[in-house]
Amino acid sequence: MTTFTRFLPSSIGTPILRKAALTGAGLAFTAGAIAGPLTLATEAHAAPAHTGNSTVVHTQDGNDNHGNGNDRGGDNGNRGTGDGRGGSKPGDTRDDGRGRDNHSGGGKELNVNYEAQPNFYYCGPAATRNALSADGHAISVDDLAKEMGTTEAGTNSAEDITRALNKILGAEKYHTTALTSPDVKPEQAAQLQQDVKATIDDNRALVANVAGTATDTDGITHSYEGGHYIAVHGYRGDGNQVKIADSANPNVASYWMNTTDLANWMATRGYSH
Repeated sequence: MTTFTRFLPSSIGTPILRKAALTGAGLAFTAGAIAGPLTLATEAHAAPAHTGNSTVVHTQDGNDNHGNGNDRGGDNGNRGTGDGRGGSKPGDTRDDGRGRDNHSGGGKELNVNYEAQPNFYYCGPAATRNALSADGHAISVDDLAKEMGTTEAGTNSAEDITRALNKILGAEKYHTTALTSPDVKPEQAAQLQQDVKATIDDNRALVANVAGTATDTDGITHSYEGGHYIAVHGYRGDGNQVKIADSANPNVASYWMNTTDLANWMATRGYSH
């Protein structure tokens, strides 16, 4: 296992939706994380109509000191901006009661009992809780934080996320894939697409560790310069786009993103699948 230096936060964040100072450690570690855009041969560039069915429960929000997939990312970075778009529309069909199949687009979306993170450093436990809810599990973020060793410095590693997921499920179903380079290769983006489809088809959501800024299919930017954890619980266009549950801001709790953009967003980090 590769060992990475742990960075501690240099400041405490202000309430969510307010801009906060970016730490030098987070910026140094994630420099170049959003590499030049990759393109899959079958990537859908258009933004088709939303087909989500997430159950959104608005709870208390807060800033988070986002950990990254390989170290503690000391961040109180800019929150994702947006207008809350990313809701759902009826018209798709259920498969086994856990999610919906988007037959026309070659996709599937799992139901999520969404919960926003309660403080500035619980993005790891919150993303994991949201992911587990797609599999019908109910567990508190406090219990997950204890299991992951989450502190005010964040959640140390994506491997801690994977370990917690497997412990709750009682099986070694989840694995960690690291994207250690700031330049994500096309084959890594293609592998992510395959992993997304395989995991969601198995009625499990992924947990991704991102850093920097990315833009969703509605043109809304989401910025977490020091790192952040999100849940991925749906795909469409045969895996070319993914549905994200983001615990940082309940006003922009759900959105779609091109899979290659998500891969670039995870550069130097990784994901549990």
